[in-house]
Amino acid sequence: MNFNQKDLAIPSMEALQNLPEAVLWFDKNADFVKVNQKACELWGYTEKEFLTLSIFDLNIHMKRSAWDDHWLKKQKDASTFEGMHIKKDGTIFPVSITDIFVPIDGEIFCCAIIKDISERKELNRIARLSDFTIKNANDTIFWLNSSGKILNSNGFALFKYGYTREEMDTMTILDLNKNLNKEGFDDMWRDLKKQKRLFLETTHVTKDGRKLEVEISANYLAFEDEEYSASIVRDITLRKRRESALRGALEEIKELKEMLEAEKNYLAEEIEIKNDFGEIITDSDLYKKVLQQVEQVSITKSTVLITGESGTGKELLARALHRLSDRSHTSLIKVDCAALPGHMIESELFGHEKGAFPGAIKRKIGKFELANNGTLFLDEVGEIPIELQSKLLRVLQEGEFERLGGTSPIKLDLRIIAATNRQLTEEIEKGNFRQDLFYRLNVFRIESVPLRKRKEDIPLLVKHFSNKLGIKMGKKIKEVPQRIIKKLMAYDFPGNVRELENLIERGVITSINGRLNLQSFDPKAQEVKSKNFVTMKEFQKQYIIDILKHTQWRVSGPKGAAVILGMPATTLYSKMDKLGIKRSLEVQVNQ
Repeated sequence: MNFNQKDLAIPSMEALQNLPEAVLWFDKNADFVKVNQKACELWGYTEKEFLTLSIFDLNIHMKRSAWDDHWLKKQKDASTFEGMHIKKDGTIFPVSITDIFVPIDGEIFCCAIIKDISERKELNRIARLSDFTIKNANDTIFWLNSSGKILNSNGFALFKYGYTREEMDTMTILDLNKNLNKEGFDDMWRDLKKQKRLFLETTHVTKDGRKLEVEISANYLAFEDEEYSASIVRDITLRKRRESALRGALEEIKELKEMLEAEKNYLAEEIEIKNDFGEIITDSDLYKKVLQQVEQVSITKSTVLITGESGTGKELLARALHRLSDRSHTSLIKVDCAALPGHMIESELFGHEKGAFPGAIKRKIGKFELANNGTLFLDEVGEIPIELQSKLLRVLQEGEFERLGGTSPIKLDLRIIAATNRQLTEEIEKGNFRQDLFYRLNVFRIESVPLRKRKEDIPLLVKHFSNKLGIKMGKKIKEVPQRIIKKLMAYDFPGNVRELENLIERGVITSINGRLNLQSFDPKAQEVKSKNFVTMKEFQKQYIIDILKHTQWRVSGPKGAAVILGMPATTLYSKMDKLGIKRSLEVQVNQ
């Protein structure tokens, strides 16, 4: 049958012409006999060009045999299938094809309605990709409803927590997060609904009881009138351990830095401290026995108590003991307990944490911690307040302490050398010193020899001090008259070696032509003066009493004794109690 589109009468063509889908008519040879405008736009051909083509020019997978088989079936009902077509410009795209076989004028024609399904295919591909990504993600993903029930979870969640799919489907998030209760979850859900996204860190528990530190990104979703949370859960246990280790390392570095800074400051202070005696100088058999004791105990770790009068060189013995010990490569840390105000002794000895008391703006390393692995010299240990002596006793007994304001014990490995000019047994009887602390300090006792018992050392010391002080003052002392030596040997030196050095210093100042001048020294006058000497404690006590009498025993307030003395009233009350100062009975009666 000779056939062209002009001769083809298709009653429904006008209606099909306006359809949004492409419409193609072709005969049993697969040649096109009619197309609508949408088809021309979709493939890029003109209507005239279309009529020179066949279905094989559009469907890249269609073969003649497949077409013949399809035509032979001549399905009465429309059949829909998918294929890949090619445009005039070579673009290949997916299509959905619905074929209808229509008899016209005794012949059968095929009407195909074709839709471009590129967008749908891409959406399906993306959906499959999303599903593939979720299933294969190395992070746990949970879908929860507003009651916390786990509606769905990915494969990694099952692997990570050790549950089967059936077990997980019966669980709630509270089964994994033991720190969370229903009330807490409800509060969190309200925040999530308001903010749409929450980030938090918490702890989850696996089926076998392992704890996981996790980071959660919870996202709020409203889908088909229901509320959901899609949560991505990441295991950060290893990261937390590393962070903890890093914090520990940084804290250790900080402590080492603080320790080095404290040691630097201490050494700077030590450089400025005048060394009263230089090297030990003696020809005294009695003093040599003391040095033998120093040598004997230096190789041990025993605590040493050095006793003796002021000025006899107790610190010099402590330094010699440290230099001879196996800790000589470390610093000898000295604390002058008598020079520290009562309220500062604890912080100076044991250090403090930031905020431990008003004014503690940063952590301080105390002398005990600074002396760790070395030697600590507690000069005038008898001046430590009774309330702090228990803490010192703990260090001696257990080798540990806490900083002021701290909670964690600090272990120590150090040697303690203590010195005092007091009779500690008498202080124990007075209630000023703990007996158990005395026994702990008095493991090995060394009694420093007063100068009056080692007078044979006076000529040696005079020569030593003359040379040392002469160099310091730019003078050279060439001669020390024998009469001066005799006068010095006849004097008992209640101030001991320190008094002798002070005397020689005055002599060097007034010396002329290299001859030591001690014309102003009168042993008898010095002895008279020495009888009037009082201890620093007695001097402080009398001075405070005089001021209290002046203020009519008013301690605080603008006209109180504390203002005159330049100290807080609480400190003055503490010092009065320590010195045994009682309020005047006369003032009490008059008031």
